Amino acid sequence: MLEVELQQDGPIPLAATLRCQAGEMLALVGPSGAGKSTILRAIAGLTQVRHARVTVLGECWQDSRSGVWVDPRARQVGVVFQSYALFPHLSVLHNVAEAVHRLPRAERYARAAQALATVRLGGLERRRPAELSGGQQQRVALARALVREPRVLLLDEPFAAVDQMTREGLYQELAMLRTGLRIPVVLVTHSLHEAHLLADRMVVLHRGKTLQEGAPDDVLSRPASEEVAHLVGFANVFTSVVIAAAIAGDRRRVEWGGQAIELPPGPPLAAGTELSWGIAAGDVVVVKAGRARAGPAPVSVVLERAVSLGDSVHLTLAAAAAGPRLRAVVTRRFYERAAISPGDPVMVELPCERIVEFPSDPGGSAAGHSPTEAGGDP
Repeated sequence: MLEVELQQDGPIPLAATLRCQAGEMLALVGPSGAGKSTILRAIAGLTQVRHARVTVLGECWQDSRSGVWVDPRARQVGVVFQSYALFPHLSVLHNVAEAVHRLPRAERYARAAQALATVRLGGLERRRPAELSGGQQQRVALARALVREPRVLLLDEPFAAVDQMTREGLYQELAMLRTGLRIPVVLVTHSLHEAHLLADRMVVLHRGKTLQEGAPDDVLSRPASEEVAHLVGFANVFTSVVIAAAIAGDRRRVEWGGQAIELPPGPPLAAGTELSWGIAAGDVVVVKAGRARAGPAPVSVVLERAVSLGDSVHLTLAAAAAGPRLRAVVTRRFYERAAISPGDPVMVELPCERIVEFPSDPGGSAAGHSPTEAGGDP
């Protein structure tokens, strides 16, 4: 297991903790300046953090309290950078062999050839980087990281320099390669889609602080706070007033757009209390006209906008002319069969068990961040 604890006030504030099991991929996501790349550099020993502890598979690489510090050259770390950092004047084989240049010549080239075969680049050993596609260069960089037989693999925005089509192919390459890796893998990415596709778990960071850690589905559908909700593009976040007093263990009813919404059971609340809550766009149920369903009382809205994206249609629904907006996602097939258009009345259900209630946030939320992606890290 990789275990990391980093704490400092500056120059880059950090209050981050993370754990990654052998054979697991952990994605670090967050806006620019969140400290994602700094954490990777601290694991590799390329950046020193004032208060830090880094252990890999039971071996301590750094402990500021006891004075332990393992030189970066002695850490068995494989790193793949966004720029690949390949030597343009060297062949593919020589680029990979340079990562183990201290080994005897025959051994380093044998290991380099094996690493290239692992990433399915056998036969291209004599080519120069300029003669390769962007995806092939990325795989050379990955082979160079693996040839060191690392105890942890660090991927810093490894797909950012290639086009979308190449990127999709590389996702599959990495997913297949991972089945044979029994080491912790840490991925820094600005793309929530990428983290969701590839990672077993993800850590949401903001200003160097760990805000939430968990399975991607859990983090994206049940953010722990309003701040995390904004950072991960949680579409529906509202502040409502409790309609009637609720005792402990009862569902709470709040006002939304002039209608009553049921929230999950929780602590007692007095009428008039404000609370924040939300629901993922994919959990909003659009009800076909005339079809009765067992479940929560439907909410009346008006379809304001429909945007087709691939096989899905993203809906913006208004509770009233100047009321709150609700976002939902349906399949294209459903949308076409429902025969609804902007301006039409629509009924939706908000399943109580899918509603997330956010704790009060005295420090303020990250509402200023992008609602679709966490930004890149410097």
